[in-house]
Amino acid sequence: MKKLIIAALLVAGMTTYAQEKKETPNRANMERMTPEERQERQLKRLTTELTLNAQQQEQVKQLLASQTVNRQNQMDRKELSKEEMKARREAAVKKMQDDRKIMEDKMKVILTPAQFGTWKADQEKMRERNETRMKERMGNRNDN
Repeated sequence: MKKLIIAALLVAGMTTYAQEKKETPNRANMERMTPEERQERQLKRLTTELTLNAQQQEQVKQLLASQTVNRQNQMDRKELSKEEMKARREAAVKKMQDDRKIMEDKMKVILTPAQFGTWKADQEKMRERNETRMKERMGNRNDN
């Protein structure tokens, strides 16, 4: 009887341990990339996926550089009250939507229609993946 109870507890303990959250790479241990390295990596990825020519590569490179500068400016924050943070967050979301639209318009000019369609599909996949990750993080935060 004792062995049966011990076996049942062991099985229950192992199943709960096995169902703990899956191991994800620790962001703190991952090497931080400089903005320039991120730009180069993104440019290489776009070049291979969209088969950009040299002129398109240069234009996209300039566009990515200006986008990086804009992001850096937005990330500079000060401590504010809740109301100020909410207003600032809403303004930041609107600005990001406007920036995304501007980026899309500029990419439409630079890329061919086929390349633009591929780029747009990739952007949508990335947005969905990020939303999924955010929901997972928020769920994990609420569980703790």
